[in-house]
Amino acid sequence: MSDLQSVTSMRIDDPKIVTLRAMVTAAMEEFDWAVRFYEVWKIAADDKDLHARMGTSFATHAFLITRAAIRREMLLALMRLWDVKSKDKAKKNIRMDWIADAVGDRQVIDALALARAENFGHWPGVFEGMRAELDAKAVEVINLVRKYMEGGSHHAARRKLTTLRHQQLAHRQIAATAESAPYENEIEEFYRDSAKLVQVLCSLVNATAFDPEDFAGVYRHYATLFWAGARGEQTEGHPNYPR
Repeated sequence: MSDLQSVTSMRIDDPKIVTLRAMVTAAMEEFDWAVRFYEVWKIAADDKDLHARMGTSFATHAFLITRAAIRREMLLALMRLWDVKSKDKAKKNIRMDWIADAVGDRQVIDALALARAENFGHWPGVFEGMRAELDAKAVEVINLVRKYMEGGSHHAARRKLTTLRHQQLAHRQIAATAESAPYENEIEEFYRDSAKLVQVLCSLVNATAFDPEDFAGVYRHYATLFWAGARGEQTEGHPNYPR
C-alpha cells in the first residue's frame, strides 16, 4: 500500500461513494430538464411583446394552458432534487440532505481526493491540494443545502414549494393546508441555488464540468425562436387574422 493509499480506509468503490455519485448524476440529468422547462417558461411568462401578440383571443387560452403546464413541470423537476427519504428502502431518491451529509464525511472527501491525486503519480503536495479544493466545494454544498433545510434562512420557501408539490402538482389533495403559495422571487432564487448546487456537486463528486448556463443559453435560443412565431388570431401574421 502506498503512502497515499494509507490516508483513508475508504476506497473510491465504497458503496457510499457509489451511491453518492449515482445520486449526483441523477441530479444533473433532472436539473437539465428543469433548465429546459425554465427557459421555455421564462419567455412565456415575462415577454411583454409576446403577450401583446397573443392579445385577447381564443389562441391565448391555449397559450396560458401551455405556459402553466411548463411551469408545473419545471417545479416538479426542481423538487425532485430535494426529495425526502422514501419508506421503500429499495427506492433511491435524489436527496440533498443525504448528499450534504455524505460530502461532510472526511473519509469521503479523502477518498475522492485520493482518486484524483493518484492520476498524478506521487508528486508531493498533490493530495493535500486536491483535498483542500474538494473541502472548499463540500463546504459550499453543505451551506447551500442547509440554507433550505429546517433552521435555514430559506426553509420556509422550500416548505411552501414542497407543500405545493405534494398537494397540487404530484398529487391532488381534497383538503389542502393553508400554506401560502411560493412567491416568484422565491422560486427564482431556489432555481438559481439549485443550479449552483448541481454544478458544484458535479465537480466535487464526479469530477465533471456542468455549467447550467451553457445549457440554458442553448434552450433559451430554441425558446426565443419558438415564441417569436406565437400570436393570437386577432394579431396580424396569424393564419386566421381577419382580412
